[in-house]
Amino acid sequence: MNPLVRPRQDRLIAGVCSAVARRFGISSTTVRIITVLAVLFAGLSLWAYVLLWIVIPNEF
Repeated sequence: MNPLVRPRQDRLIAGVCSAVARRFGISSTTVRIITVLAVLFAGLSLWAYVLLWIVIPNEF
């Protein structure tokens, strides 16, 4: 498995969705769609996104 780091190339806002997608070997578009739906319908996932933005390191 790949390490959980935010990539420099495949990022739209902070690279959190790209990092999760790379870690689990799925499409970053799929993770982005799931994230947007979760933010719209669950509310608290926006806080989880911000927390992951802070916790996951950048790729060097």
